[in-house]
Amino acid sequence: MKAGSSVLVASEVLRQHCELVAFLWAQRDTLLIEDPPDFAVAEEIRGRTEVNLDGLRLAGAAAWPFIVEQHRNFPEKGELFAYSWMAVEQSDQRRISEAVDFGRATDDDARGLIGALAWHNPRTIAPLVRDWIVAPDAFKRFIGVSACIAHGVDPRQMLARLIRDPDMKVRAQAARLAGNLKRSDLARDLQAALDDNHEAVRFWAGWALIELGIGARAREALRRVVEEAGPDAQMALRVLIRSGDEEAVRAWIGGLMKSRVTAPIAVRGVGMLGDRSVLSWLIERMREPIVSAAAGAAFLELFPEARNEGGLFSADPADAGPDFVKHFEDGLITLPIADRVSAWARNAGVLVGEI
Repeated sequence: MKAGSSVLVASEVLRQHCELVAFLWAQRDTLLIEDPPDFAVAEEIRGRTEVNLDGLRLAGAAAWPFIVEQHRNFPEKGELFAYSWMAVEQSDQRRISEAVDFGRATDDDARGLIGALAWHNPRTIAPLVRDWIVAPDAFKRFIGVSACIAHGVDPRQMLARLIRDPDMKVRAQAARLAGNLKRSDLARDLQAALDDNHEAVRFWAGWALIELGIGARAREALRRVVEEAGPDAQMALRVLIRSGDEEAVRAWIGGLMKSRVTAPIAVRGVGMLGDRSVLSWLIERMREPIVSAAAGAAFLELFPEARNEGGLFSADPADAGPDFVKHFEDGLITLPIADRVSAWARNAGVLVGEI
């Protein structure tokens, strides 16, 4: 093989490593934020991602033209992960600053940047994080606290200050970190955060207090989060189910089903209770457009083995019926097909009763 051909082949292999790192990490991240997450597949993808990261480690600076090009052409979370990971791997301060600026411009809270920080060894990123959590820049404080969450690192006396930070996202992440670390000394600050103007702060403060075993007022705050049906409602419901009296929680969920606003959250909550005997009831909910997606997610949580069965879900609302086409219009959504789920359940012998 000619020298020029060897260079061309090597360049193409390196380009593929860059593209696969971005693609695989983004795929894994999406699987982990799906409802419910597919942890088994995500773990398999993690291994494949690491293999391609090894290719970038070996390539060193030669990988940068490809990483820069792919981020410029497609600045999404996977490409930001590759850019950020390589910048930290090579301790390239200019590239790290660029990655921070790219993360600031995203509309997904810089998932690619934070994912790269989570992937690296905590000792590698420690100097960066120490600078970021005390920075005047709120975004840097946010990614600093997020990195502490990823690695379970305690910023010690700084955490109380971060829970009271002027920036809402920093406050929310700091409250989450306090719960992760079981920082009971911050209970008073977390109690105060239950009255925050922002739902995310109230949710994570309530979650943290329940983790600390200080639950009464926190449960009230989380109930409000659920009843307001905001973006943190589903997570709040899961915490309440895990930490509360099951009979009381079931009765409350029944009340949530009476409102069109909270009915999807309530149906999703039925899957969190872990009772597989509700399958017949869930299949009937799959026939109702307003709660069908929630019923499908609840079904997968209760019957994870159904993930391997093709055809139970469809991205075309027409497969579920004309009412679904009208309800979802042009929205992108994957729905369970009730008749197919019912047939699968009977064949699998899991359709055991009704509620």
